Amino acid sequence: MAVDEEALDRAFTALGDPVRRALIARLSRGEATVNELAEPFAITKQAVSRHIQVLEQAGLITRSRDGQRRPCHLVPSALEALTGWIDTYRLATERSYRRLDAVLETLEETP
Repeated sequence: MAVDEEALDRAFTALGDPVRRALIARLSRGEATVNELAEPFAITKQAVSRHIQVLEQAGLITRSRDGQRRPCHLVPSALEALTGWIDTYRLATERSYRRLDAVLETLEETP
């Protein structure tokens, strides 16, 4: 599986901010406008817009046009790519621990 290192860097950098993680969490429940996304934060709409731009440039969200509304949408495939990358290392580590558990079990059984 080919990994786009630059895309990973952009996505993980974008997710390094707690506000952007909260925006992703909110969008996981459905589309929302900038005003709707800005509502729970004690920051300006302009600051939220900048966070949205970072997420958009990282390929984690998109915006569409619905008349006067410009709702933001989560890009599930982008999150799947991140979790796929993480799972590669998680699964390898789990295999190592299972092998270690097996060795320790045989040592415990040996008198």
